[in-house]
Amino acid sequence: MPPLSDTAGPLYEKVKDYVLHHIGSGKWASDHRLPSEHDLVAALGVSRMTVHRALRELTSEGYLLRIQGVGTFVAPPKPQSTLIDVANIANEITARGGRHSARVILLETIRPTADLLVAFEAGGHKGFGHSLILHFENDVPVQLEERFVNSELVPDYDRQDFEAITTFDYLQRCTPLTEVEHVISAIPADAETARLLMLQEAEPCLLLHRRTWTRSQVATVNKLTYAGNRYSLGSRYSPASVS
Repeated sequence: MPPLSDTAGPLYEKVKDYVLHHIGSGKWASDHRLPSEHDLVAALGVSRMTVHRALRELTSEGYLLRIQGVGTFVAPPKPQSTLIDVANIANEITARGGRHSARVILLETIRPTADLLVAFEAGGHKGFGHSLILHFENDVPVQLEERFVNSELVPDYDRQDFEAITTFDYLQRCTPLTEVEHVISAIPADAETARLLMLQEAEPCLLLHRRTWTRSQVATVNKLTYAGNRYSLGSRYSPASVS
């Protein structure tokens, strides 16, 4: 393409249009890492100040996510509605007359990875709480819960007894829930998931990806895997009125 300096209009707006075109066309999908400012300067023939302003404005407008020391990424879409309630699995099981129990498989604090920093939409984190917990209904495993927790909001996550209290109850006490994102998919059970949920390998499971926010900060990133032949996901809600 010709240098942007050869086209009319403010240069930073042209850089923004260039980035938005790549996002809108699908070439740069959600969580895609953008070229560096240096590479964009070389490719577009504009100053670094122009590129910096364009990326800064796109970040403030919600199109990009900039993580210091990691890079600039296409921001994931924010949730528009919640079709699955955020509920305590222990309460769900008890409400239908079952008996809930849990086994903690893993509880630790881990160092941040690039993927986690992107998921938490922040740089500078020194670590995240990490847990892997198996939930049972009447001694039959029904859910494998993996959580990554913002240690700046919940610093003592890895010191709790999550066989005596659920992660849901503990997190509700520690940090208010102000926004939720849910993505549901069907997956085949891998060998470890099949072993823990007492399934055959490749048997269908439901995977619920959930992120929660406390005000402007991502509080948790979760993967909840359900045995497909023992669980269903759904909700009842009132849709927003249409004017």
